[in-house]
Amino acid sequence: MASLNLSVAACPLIQVEGWDGTLGQFETSLSASLGTKLPVSVGEMVRHKGFLVIRVAPRRLWLALDDGAQAPSLAVDPDLGCSVSLGEGRVRFSMAGADIARVLSRCIAVDWRAPAAAPGRAVLTSLHHVPVLFLRTGETAGELIVPRSFSRSLSDWIAGWDC
Repeated sequence: MASLNLSVAACPLIQVEGWDGTLGQFETSLSASLGTKLPVSVGEMVRHKGFLVIRVAPRRLWLALDDGAQAPSLAVDPDLGCSVSLGEGRVRFSMAGADIARVLSRCIAVDWRAPAAAPGRAVLTSLHHVPVLFLRTGETAGELIVPRSFSRSLSDWIAGWDC
């Protein structure tokens, strides 16, 4: 019998992006607005007061809020960048257990032992041809941020490999 716990929850998510040529000023402003340093490299995550700041692209960050956490107040200067809520279109799968690496290795193209997928890192990948963001939260734990319209079929897909 496999050992993997899977739960599905809403995923309050905000995308912020800096315009080309204004990145330094944008990041300084955003860091001050959030009250924390920003992740430097793509795939890096920073936890701060009930949310994760995840660098998903060189100029793009996602703020993934914990359950019940209030969204930070953002005042993004439109000359420097923009922000948009993505939460209505995403859900978060939380997974933990001794078999997580075995199950996920059959579902997503991520090398569990690679430094890019180490605990505290995020990887954009796909699950059954659907783009997802994998967050490695621990040695035997992780999360997937997936499109809401595919959440039922993707959770069934993962559960099918958990045997």
